[in-house]
Amino acid sequence: MSEKKKELIRSLKFILFSISAGVIQVVSFTLLNEICHLWYWVSYLTSLVLSVLWNFTLNRKFTFHSANNVPIAMLKVAGFYLVFTPLSTWWTAVLTGTSVGWNEYLVLAMTMIINFVTEYLFDRFVVFRGSIDTADNPKEKHE
Repeated sequence: MSEKKKELIRSLKFILFSISAGVIQVVSFTLLNEICHLWYWVSYLTSLVLSVLWNFTLNRKFTFHSANNVPIAMLKVAGFYLVFTPLSTWWTAVLTGTSVGWNEYLVLAMTMIINFVTEYLFDRFVVFRGSIDTADNPKEKHE
């Protein structure tokens, strides 16, 4: 299979898994924000962590087929979120606050799009660089 086709398939898988992670994030955020009435940032951070764990697990195994060291890969992702989370928490607080007053779900959607793009680039070129397609894939062995 050509490298372009492999990258296209990899990108499509990342999109699909990110959509599923987005559903987890939106549903958990809505439950925590609307039903539990937690502070916005508590709802946001909890839903973000759930989404990240889901997305990392699926993308490592099925998108990037990586056999790299899981704790090291997770530390790299944690490093990404040590930067992304405070920034996104700050801008959500500012944008949803009384002075700007944007809708919480609009800000959440915009933040998720920014997260999607930056996380793909970070995963592709930092976390899984050098380990893409290194995991055993029994299906490929029989082709």
